[in-house]
Amino acid sequence: MIVVSDTSPILNLNAIGYAGLFELLYGPLLIPPAVALELSRYGFDLATAPWLQVRQPSNVAFVASLCLALDPGEAEAIALAKEVDAGVLLIDERLGRRAARAQGIAVVGLLGVLAAAKHQGLIPTCAPLVAALRQADFWLSDDLCRQFLASQGEA
Repeated sequence: MIVVSDTSPILNLNAIGYAGLFELLYGPLLIPPAVALELSRYGFDLATAPWLQVRQPSNVAFVASLCLALDPGEAEAIALAKEVDAGVLLIDERLGRRAARAQGIAVVGLLGVLAAAKHQGLIPTCAPLVAALRQADFWLSDDLCRQFLASQGEA
């Protein structure tokens, strides 16, 4: 399965020391150049993540149309996911998720990544990682945290 990612999931799992989960769960991740640039701007060293592969989406007009409502990273990630017929797009932002779904692209957010990691036995529980993400300024409402942890049997 081909997996494309936006910036937020990678950046936030990296902030808590768990970016390696992506390679274990999905193998290589495709990211567009705008995501690579955003990651670099936040201090993420792409050289330490050989599981990230940068690929330029070819439909420039489609990217430009998406940029009317989304940031360049989200727009390029959606365009790339559509172009390569990705099995999933990793993206957290609400508008980006809506735009991707409107294009028929399956989306998974950071909490979905944690659920998959727990299901595959890569992490024993999600609660400590959720707490660490919130500590690292990844915004999650209290209700969403409770619902997610309850869905993982950790309420």
